[in-house]
Amino acid sequence: MSYCHVVFTIPALLAPLALQNPRLVYGLLFRAVSQTMIAIAADPRLLGAQIGFLAVLHTWSQNLLHHPHIHCVVPAGGLAPDGSRWIGCRRKFFLPVEVLSQMFRGKFLALLRDAFAGGELQFHGQLTSLREPARFHALLDQVKDIKWVVYAKPPFGGPEYVLKYLARYTHRVAISNGRLLSLQNGQITFRWRDSKDGNQTKTMTLDAVEFIRRFLLHILPSGFVKIRHFGFLSSRRRSAALAVCRARLQQPAAGADAVPILSDQQQSAVERRCPMCQTGHLHIRAWLPAEELLVRIAHVGPVPLVDSS
Repeated sequence: MSYCHVVFTIPALLAPLALQNPRLVYGLLFRAVSQTMIAIAADPRLLGAQIGFLAVLHTWSQNLLHHPHIHCVVPAGGLAPDGSRWIGCRRKFFLPVEVLSQMFRGKFLALLRDAFAGGELQFHGQLTSLREPARFHALLDQVKDIKWVVYAKPPFGGPEYVLKYLARYTHRVAISNGRLLSLQNGQITFRWRDSKDGNQTKTMTLDAVEFIRRFLLHILPSGFVKIRHFGFLSSRRRSAALAVCRARLQQPAAGADAVPILSDQQQSAVERRCPMCQTGHLHIRAWLPAEELLVRIAHVGPVPLVDSS
């Protein structure tokens, strides 16, 4: 079976609202994405199937700025409404991104309006003026007139590719150790990919306090679930629905005799390597709270970020 990768992003104008109301707005983002995907896939003119998918919330861009978006990993097709057969998507795309974008925009804005009407949103600092209904609805009218970004890759490979995607997107944090290059004189240098300049890899140097400020933007509210399952992969339906999917796809039932997808050689290939020498293995030397890191920067000097051996 093939799988698809679909990404939904909210406009930058709404990002500050999400930052001040993270639990509510991120929850609405999941709802808008799931309702959009399920509704568009069920349309017989497009796919006409019940789908299932995994969705993961990310809140960062490559330069650690606030950029809320949701990654979806979706089987490339779904069950017919009566469950009688498997309906595969087209070879070159899963669902039309223009249609996804328009419905996603409409659903998310409708959910925001309902939240505002119910007094659920908070506004502080530069957003205080949005407490006035006229100002708030003017903002929504402004973002309604711009294009919302929905990105979808063509269907890709089987389970081994899905594992690679899941490893990349599910438990990822705002920046990985491998992108950190140096910490000297209170300045942190890291690698980033500039999507506005042909995805070129560049380096950025930030004051340590600014780096930590950006990193802390992406700490989610306590207990917030950032990985969610929908459609036939939802917790209540998964076991029975997957059994039907396997039967319609003429695949063997899940069992204890399953062969590991990654070979020993492939498993060793994913081990973290030293970004400097590319041969040594990375080892965690210590976990430092932010305040201790700042003290070390001020009084001790450069702190080795990684140890390779």
